[in-house]
Amino acid sequence: MGFYEYYPPSRPRRVDGGIKAQTQRGAFASRWWAKRWIAVLESFNIGARLGRGRGYARQGQVMDIQIAPGEVKAKVQGSRASPYRVSIQLKPLSVVEWRKLAKAMAAEARFGAMLLAGEMPKDIEEVFQAEGLSLFPKARGDLKTECSCPDYSNPCKHIAAVYYLLGEAFDQDPFLMFRLRGMERDALLARLGEAASDEDPEAVAPPEPLPTDPLAFWNAPSPPDAAVGPLLAPAKPAALLRRLGPFPFWRGERSPREELEPIYAAMGRSALEALGGASEEIRRFRSES
Repeated sequence: MGFYEYYPPSRPRRVDGGIKAQTQRGAFASRWWAKRWIAVLESFNIGARLGRGRGYARQGQVMDIQIAPGEVKAKVQGSRASPYRVSIQLKPLSVVEWRKLAKAMAAEARFGAMLLAGEMPKDIEEVFQAEGLSLFPKARGDLKTECSCPDYSNPCKHIAAVYYLLGEAFDQDPFLMFRLRGMERDALLARLGEAASDEDPEAVAPPEPLPTDPLAFWNAPSPPDAAVGPLLAPAKPAALLRRLGPFPFWRGERSPREELEPIYAAMGRSALEALGGASEEIRRFRSES
């Protein structure tokens, strides 16, 4: 048992509206890139503080998290009146380094497609390694962590709580990892597009010109009735919410899906009635929702 195991636990003050982990049991991450992030924290051998950090994350003790290039800043409510200030720093990559990476990634169209689908390509690390770089922290020295609490351990349980919530957020949105390394989502996708067009100028089609007559634009003919098709209720309400999964850094007591599904169902019923849907279809939709 390590020395850190003997640090006496304290009871944190209750927080209303804190960021509460949506994974209340088991691991905080299910995808490989988020697991890689959390594995670095769990390799630090900080003893019982890991468990307390998980508890803080699940109780909603983290009050705020801000991810910026190279640094995460957060506030965590502990046992004292004022919340503790947490900082997690990871060196951002330079503009030149990102330009090289974008060019290498653009050579494989699937990289951009997978990222847009919420997936981190597993061989993306090979692209970084080929340039002598790394996307993920590999060792303790790659991260600089600070907390304003009096605990002598670094990382402490407050840092661990923020770190676990970051892993959960990375699990849902891999672009957050790129932001921490200094590249925003839209900027990365734009760089991938620029690099692809440099490789193959024919790959980017010229924009289609607008009609010269404004009336031709605003007075487009209505589609034929047969093009609309039958009015049917969705097989499952809030299908988009189900596909999106948990929202990162959610503050509500109930998940977004639990909050919004009844609203989506009510909107579907109203839309069917407003558009003159078949009464039998409306009754079925009402009974199922």
